[in-house]
Amino acid sequence: MPKINGNEIRPGNVLEHDGGLWAAVKVGHVKPGKGGAFAQVEMKNLRDGRKLNERFRSDDKVERVRLEQKDQQFLYESDGRLVVMDMDTFEQVELDSEILGDRRPFLQDGMTVTVEYYGEEALNVALPQKVICKVVETEPVVKGQTAANSFKPALLDNGVRVLVPPFVGQDEDIVVNTETFEYSERA
Repeated sequence: MPKINGNEIRPGNVLEHDGGLWAAVKVGHVKPGKGGAFAQVEMKNLRDGRKLNERFRSDDKVERVRLEQKDQQFLYESDGRLVVMDMDTFEQVELDSEILGDRRPFLQDGMTVTVEYYGEEALNVALPQKVICKVVETEPVVKGQTAANSFKPALLDNGVRVLVPPFVGQDEDIVVNTETFEYSERA
């Protein structure tokens, strides 16, 4: 694995530090009035979700890890395990459903997801950025309310509540951003 200097750490880099795998979430470069410059790095553990703030000087060496990304198709869920299939080898792999966290409701049958592997261990599952969902419950359109930049609550078919513009009605398909849980556009 390549070693990089402490000042070369960028957000999104995966580092091996203190015997664990950490993703750099935020990186700030600090030049105090006294002493040498350093990078203040906020990191998140990829295995258990713990957070850590660490200082790295420019002469500190850190192991940068490259994760293998594979596009896989979600087949089904059973007993808290997600079953995905490798698109090339048709090999089926079981993943813990907790790997998705609060994005789990947006996972749909047959959806292609990107799974990040460190060796044989799956560390992260990335959903497509935009997913089509159906509005099952929302308030009716009130005439004259469309002038203001207002939103109303809506319940989606997967049980997630989002805010939608006033013109979106019940039983309409909308596109939802899976990272921000926000309405994007009509489908």
